[in-house]
Amino acid sequence: MHTKLKKSDKIAVFCGARPGVHPNHLVFAEEFGTILARRGLDLVYGAGGVGVMGALADAVLAAGGDVTGVIPRSLHERERADNAPGAIFVVRSMHERKALMYRLAAGFAILPGGLGTLDELMEVATWNQLSIMRKPIVVVNHRGFFDPILRMLDHLVDEGFLGANERHLIQVAHDAEEAIDRPRVGHSWPAPATA
Repeated sequence: MHTKLKKSDKIAVFCGARPGVHPNHLVFAEEFGTILARRGLDLVYGAGGVGVMGALADAVLAAGGDVTGVIPRSLHERERADNAPGAIFVVRSMHERKALMYRLAAGFAILPGGLGTLDELMEVATWNQLSIMRKPIVVVNHRGFFDPILRMLDHLVDEGFLGANERHLIQVAHDAEEAIDRPRVGHSWPAPATA
């Protein structure tokens, strides 16, 4: 039996504080944020007021969703958190940022980003692998952005460093609607823990 999504569910979205070289990254972030809010879900994100993060958060708010940002003091100015929409928590470290985001979220969606985005993806996948948490993870592979990392994960399975069942902890969707529906196939979005 799968749990239905509730208005109070928050989805953590990991994505870049940069816009990337292709304008479609920002356009897709706006589309994703709009659909997230219209489907009754709220956003937890890294509190950057720029790049993919800023476009995503602005779209969620514009579509009537709630936005919660979490940022360490060291990045507060660099990622223009003063311009970031929503309720903002300023924490001491990256570790505290990730821990709070993980606690607040019912699940995780991954949009285009850089090293920080990949770090967050791998950490939540590892936490699921080790049963530290059991929350769905969906890589939104819009226009094939994540093809190289998905091939690497398959390579880890082929080389015996990752089990096939562990590989499926990271689900893949190609658009916003599929990303929101995907967890209902294998894992439902669970109710988030309160912070």
